[in-house]
Amino acid sequence: QVQLVESGGGLVQAGGSLRLSCAASGSIFSINAMGWYRQAPRKQRELVAAITPGGSTNIADSVKGRFTISRDNAKNMVYLQMNSLKPEDTAVYYCNAVVQRSRYERANDYWGQGTQVTVSS
Repeated sequence: QVQLVESGGGLVQAGGSLRLSCAASGSIFSINAMGWYRQAPRKQRELVAAITPGGSTNIADSVKGRFTISRDNAKNMVYLQMNSLKPEDTAVYYCNAVVQRSRYERANDYWGQGTQVTVSS
């Protein structure tokens, strides 16, 4: 089994900052891309940011310049630094990782349970 556990969500005023963390654990041979998605009420889940093991990133236009994604490959962790938060950033944020559990298995997507981020105006 593979578990992803997020932390760092909460309530913040517009213009404030939060840092989300996600730790992957369990039966892990290798981790490919890691990323953060979010889902606001009555909206579809959307990609916020993703990062490869080598550090290449893909950042959504809506958060570019405000959010930064990073990872620690040795610790199997991914982070999302969120600055200049806006009310429209309010959503449940989910950690995602593409994990290969052994050299004999194909990689699969795994998800965390989600952490609420609420930005008040």
